[in-house]
Formats: sequence, C-alpha cells, structure tokens
Amino acid sequence: MTLSYDWLALGAAACWAVTGLLSAPQARHLGAFAFTRWRMGLVFLSLVPVAWWSGGLQTLDAGQLAILTVSGLVGIFVGDTALFASMNRLGPRRTGVLFATHAFFSAVLGFLFLDERMGVQAMLGGVLIVAGVMTAIAWGTRKDESHAFEALQGHWPTGVALGLLAALCQAGGSFIAKPVMAAGVDPVAATVVRVGVTCLAHLVLLWSGAGVARAQGGLTLRVLGWVLLSGAIGMGLGMSLILLALRHGEVGMVGILSSVSPVLVLPLLWLVMGRAPARGAWLGAAITVGGTVLVLSRHSG
Repeated sequence: MTLSYDWLALGAAACWAVTGLLSAPQARHLGAFAFTRWRMGLVFLSLVPVAWWSGGLQTLDAGQLAILTVSGLVGIFVGDTALFASMNRLGPRRTGVLFATHAFFSAVLGFLFLDERMGVQAMLGGVLIVAGVMTAIAWGTRKDESHAFEALQGHWPTGVALGLLAALCQAGGSFIAKPVMAAGVDPVAATVVRVGVTCLAHLVLLWSGAGVARAQGGLTLRVLGWVLLSGAIGMGLGMSLILLALRHGEVGMVGILSSVSPVLVLPLLWLVMGRAPARGAWLGAAITVGGTVLVLSRHSG
C-alpha cells in the first residue's frame, strides 16, 4: 500500500522539528553560512553513493537537472541560509512562527500557478493548522524564560525579514520542484542534486573572499558530528520525504502539513528546558491537531 503524501509531509515536519533544536547551537557557533556549507557538504557526500547505487541519478535528464538546480538554489542555498541566520538572531521558537508562513506561500503559489483547489474540509483544516502553529509559538513561552534558545541576538527586524525570506524560499523551492517530482524522479537523487548545487554555491561564495561566508567559531569533531546528524535527519531524510510527498500531493497541502513542525518541537523543548510549555502552546497544539485530523480525514467516508 502506498503511503499517503499527507503522512510523508508530517514525517518531514517531525524531522525538521528535531533538527531545529540540533542545529541552533551549531549555527550560532559557526555562523549561518559556514554551518549551512558544512551541513550541505556532509549530506551530499553521504547521499551520492546511495543515489548512484540506486540508479536514480542516471535517470535524470538535462531539463530535470536544470529545474532541480534552480529549486536547490532558491529553497536551500537562499532559504536554509536565511533560516539559520534568522534563528541565530531570534532563536528557534520565534523563527518557527515566521517559517510556518511557508504554508500560506505554498497554498498561494499552488492556487495561482498549478490550479490547485482545496475542498471545504481541507481548507478549514489548513486554516486551523496555520492558526494553531502561530498560537503555539507566539504564546508558547513563559515570561520568565531565560534559556539560550529564547535569547535575542543582534538586530531583530533583520531576523524577522530573514525568517519570512526563508519561508518564501521554502515554498518557492517546492513549487519549482513539483513538476519534476510529479514525473516520478527518485527523491534521493533529487535531494542530491539540490544539495550538491547548494554546496557548490556556498564554496563559490567562500572562495570569492566574502567575509560573511567565513566560520565564526572553530570546527571541532564534536561540532562536526552534530552538524552531520542535523543534516542527515533534516536534509537527508526530511527533504527526501517532502520531495516524495510532492510527487503525489499538491504543493499547498504539502506545505500546510509540513508547517506543523513548530508544534512537534514543543515536547522536545520541554525535554531540553526542563519546563512544560506555557498554556498558549498547549492551546495552539490542540488547534493544530484538530486541523490535522480534518485534513487527514478529508478522503474518508
């Protein structure tokens, strides 16, 4: 039985929830550009043998390679770098509420350019999911919270702009990749191309002498291990799940379901901080769960 794209998108959201916490300390240590460069490089080296052995890379034609290249530059090179730059300034919780807007951007792009139309139940579920995510993150912290994940660093309006840019690029990258994935391209091979192009772009930026591309902190084996784990879960598994979901599902609905990541991170934050989330977080989580149930049950009956 084929796994529904709904569950694939939710699986990707779970991967991103985990990597958000894994990545935050390392991204602040290395800087957004250096962290993304090492993350992409390690993922690329790990996945190339898999994609080659499976035969997926050999099946890509020039047109598909070009589309995946553009998708990778938009969604990962610009999008991921902006995401971690925002996280370095605002922390994972605040960045999460901004990044969750990619659900809205995805729905708009699907509606305008792919003629995607949602039924009443799916639309209501999508609205509840987005509203729940926003509620959980916006009112999901305590006033006396002093954990490093909640610290503001640098110019916060810049962090807000970067978070919204990351969301727009995530939606745009998925939108661009949709036709290729719908044609049945191997998701691991597609991930390798997108990640490889991103890695190359980061290396060109570094070799150009741009100061922003240099690492802000030293690269130790411990840091490298956490970066590799973050990349394996978030990019290797999470991004492959998203691309597989795009093969079968609509850009808008995949974007909405994958936006639940900030709610899934709540129990992880509880574990890390040792304190239960605020009441607003639980309210938002309940709304999100209700919306997700509506979306998942839209084909039943």
